[in-house]
Amino acid sequence: MKAILMTATGTPDVLQLQDIAEPEITQPNQIKVKLHAAGVNPVDTKIRRHGLLYDLPLPAVLGCDGAGVVVGTGSAVGQFNIGDKVWFCHGGLGREQGNYAEYTVLDERYASLMPSTLSYHEAAALPLVLITAWGALFDRGGLSAGQTVLIHAGAGGVGHVAIQLAKLHGARVLTTVSSEQKAEFVTQLGADAAIIYSQHDFVDAVNGLTDGKGADLVFDTVGADVFKTSIAATAHFGRLVTLLDPGAIDLSEARLRNLLIGFELMLTPMLRDLPTARDKHIAILKHCAIFADKGLLKPHISNVLPLTEAATAHQLIENGHSTGKCVLYPA
Repeated sequence: MKAILMTATGTPDVLQLQDIAEPEITQPNQIKVKLHAAGVNPVDTKIRRHGLLYDLPLPAVLGCDGAGVVVGTGSAVGQFNIGDKVWFCHGGLGREQGNYAEYTVLDERYASLMPSTLSYHEAAALPLVLITAWGALFDRGGLSAGQTVLIHAGAGGVGHVAIQLAKLHGARVLTTVSSEQKAEFVTQLGADAAIIYSQHDFVDAVNGLTDGKGADLVFDTVGADVFKTSIAATAHFGRLVTLLDPGAIDLSEARLRNLLIGFELMLTPMLRDLPTARDKHIAILKHCAIFADKGLLKPHISNVLPLTEAATAHQLIENGHSTGKCVLYPA
């Protein structure tokens, strides 16, 4: 089959289209999926630059997110039938095969039926960002109806679904963006206020919009500088959740505010082989499929590219300030 192989660490040109052996079912609980689309995420570019997340040799097939149709089932599979459309976040970290390919094989436990109203491209764009946003907002962040959340980079892959999830749960959503165009985009998604950070100090803006209180929850999807600055935009006794390592910073103000600080890394259950935690991920996908089929949740896809242009997809993400998601499909 055709697949994109990461042949070395480095620039996007280390991603090469090659013919490799088609994966086959070897365990009774596995399903074989013909992939119709693979989501591209920032973690893919980080692995390509810095190396696999397992101590295993290259080459490797990247891509955690996939969507496709079941074309084979093991003898003990009970959830799926041939012809079922499925979506999942599995592989692509350097151990199991990723989804920049024509076929994949995985345990049925780690797949879920696609929302019936979404295309393969839309379904493949969602699993990692949905699980990430849900974990940050609700599992780590404890967001509830009537509370105010500040979501950084609301036009990005995680941010644009986090806005939708927060609004579906009755929260007031403030978000930061880089341009007027993106401010309009996030407003259409349901954000109550969009702060253009190049024009306004977001701390002053958030405190102004909350009568000096600050946001009950701040969700940092950007990094150390934003995390540190966000402390002053978080309400006393509030929560500050980040996707990234903020490094060594002064937390004295966070302590004075009695903040609850959390980290969200949705890859942990895969990296540490925590099947019960992965079951929670599938529960999130099933819950979000209901939202999608009711027309309440939808990804924004900025680019749909053939597998042969995987390097271009990585370049688009690394250039920064992209809107929504990028998806690959087998040509």
